[in-house]
Amino acid sequence: MKPFELAVIGMGVMGQNLARNFASRKIRTVVYNRHSERAEAVIKAHGNEYLDFRKDLKSLVRELETPRKILLMVKDGSPVDEMVTELLPHLSKGDMVIDSGNSNYKDTIRRTQALKKEGIEFVGMGVSGGEEGALKGPSIMPGGSGKTWEALAPFLEKIAAKDFGGMPCVTHIGPDGAGHYVKMIHNGIEYGVMQMMAEAYDLLKNLYGLSASDIAKVFHGFNRGMLKSYLFEIAVPVLSRKDDLSKGYLVDSILDRAGQKGTGRWAAGDALDRGMVLPSITEAVFARSLSAMKGQRVELSKEYKKPTVEPNIKVGEFVSLLEQALYAGMISAYAQGFELMRAAAQEQGWPLDFAEIARVWEGGCIIRAELLNFLHKAFVSAKGKPTHLFAISPIRKALQEHLPAWRKTVAMATEAGVPTPALGTSLNYFEGMTQEVVPANFIQGLRDYFGAHTYERTDREGIFHTPWNS
Repeated sequence: MKPFELAVIGMGVMGQNLARNFASRKIRTVVYNRHSERAEAVIKAHGNEYLDFRKDLKSLVRELETPRKILLMVKDGSPVDEMVTELLPHLSKGDMVIDSGNSNYKDTIRRTQALKKEGIEFVGMGVSGGEEGALKGPSIMPGGSGKTWEALAPFLEKIAAKDFGGMPCVTHIGPDGAGHYVKMIHNGIEYGVMQMMAEAYDLLKNLYGLSASDIAKVFHGFNRGMLKSYLFEIAVPVLSRKDDLSKGYLVDSILDRAGQKGTGRWAAGDALDRGMVLPSITEAVFARSLSAMKGQRVELSKEYKKPTVEPNIKVGEFVSLLEQALYAGMISAYAQGFELMRAAAQEQGWPLDFAEIARVWEGGCIIRAELLNFLHKAFVSAKGKPTHLFAISPIRKALQEHLPAWRKTVAMATEAGVPTPALGTSLNYFEGMTQEVVPANFIQGLRDYFGAHTYERTDREGIFHTPWNS
């Protein structure tokens, strides 16, 4: 019997679907799960000459071709460390351990350095697409060395989704933690986009009184235009689904308390650590945290009346404004994410290619959208120059075109008392980034007054302090 070409450890939904994806491409794959019953069930349902399982790690490793390629799809944190520790006695120099879960990039850097001393190659690899993407074609963001990319590329290119040009949605992101870092930013942008969509839903519901079914029709229209994307595609069935347990639509019976797994918080925290600006994603994280405060919200809602505002434009006109505002707001969120990646690349020494990152997000991943193809082409037109997304000509033209609608939408929401934390802060980020003078001079004056923190001047070089009380 020929040796297996790779292994997948962890038979949760993502792990088993990745394994099935590899096997469907005639890649000989062996799987393992700590509780072997789950792995046996996968093989019973889907096993064939390309997909089998082993009950113990020693057998699994022994039957892999060398250098061994072992994908981990286990929970981030200590479970990854525990699995690496269990594997290590069975591995040989040059073998590869690929962490395909949502690990923190700092952990990936630590593991890369530790395993390098043992002669083992560690790869942090972001995978996006959910259970369907894992099975049919995800977007893949591998880090690691050039050597590991060369060995893994033939396998990853076979299972990846395709971009708008028909190329695999996978590329070598960069060394050590780069792959997991880019996946973290991807997830942060996902938070921002979903929050803006939720705000659009809220506006249509509370400003114009549209039903879930009516909003589904609006979103269906959005998905046929410049907002065409996977998230707007799945928004339609989510909003259209009738409730099996009571009258009306299911979305109206879902508790307004959103969960989160942590990658959005990591992105927001990383921005703060680097002194970078990431308001759209951070506000989306805050919005989920606020949603968890259900009891307080209910009590406070009794004390404060929302304004009663009759919209001064018809719903059809507002839908057009909203579409433009969402498009511009999402560009703003992407701009923030790419700027944070730029800062990280400079500090970590990662050669990140923004055009390639936008390209591999065109298919397979949760944020896949027509907009990614626009951003990909925009970065290509910038010819690799370190330029803010707002400064690239086609982006600038799009924002200038949609800016009036963006401003009007946020203004209408504010008048009506409908919160738009992500859409509004995306606009504020744009306004701030395109404003020559911001009021930080006043802040510096105050800081110098109470703490002698000094300031710089606009008309001469040097550091200054004023004895304000003299």
